[in-house]
Amino acid sequence: MDRARRLFTPEDANRMLPLVRRIAEDIARDYAAWQRTLRAAEAIAAGTPSPDDAAQLRAMHAEAQRLATDLEQCLAELAALGVECKGYADGLVDFPAMRDGVEVRLCWRLGEPTVAHWHPVDTGVAGRQPLDPRPNVTTR
Repeated sequence: MDRARRLFTPEDANRMLPLVRRIAEDIARDYAAWQRTLRAAEAIAAGTPSPDDAAQLRAMHAEAQRLATDLEQCLAELAALGVECKGYADGLVDFPAMRDGVEVRLCWRLGEPTVAHWHPVDTGVAGRQPLDPRPNVTTR
């Protein structure tokens, strides 16, 4: 069944931000741990293997798989909320919105107190701009 895409106002996005922030924190933490685990496994695999290394590599592989599963679950949680993760490392997320009749993205990243930026759909974060105070972001 096709569900209509949810559109957010800045107020909607900010009301949802406590939950989105927790999920984004989990994503950033798990992504960093996943990368560390993969780098450590690559370093071991690049050396001369020993029986202990094989056991350690199996454990690292299992940990990387667990972290990847956790990341997928967090991404699914955001998707269920109608929010898109755009940056694992920095917890960058987009909220679909309309601005002056054009679909845009409200943009937030970890460390920011509120959803206070937007960008056109086709530019991504490179086109990020601060929201101005005029009421031009709607749910229609």
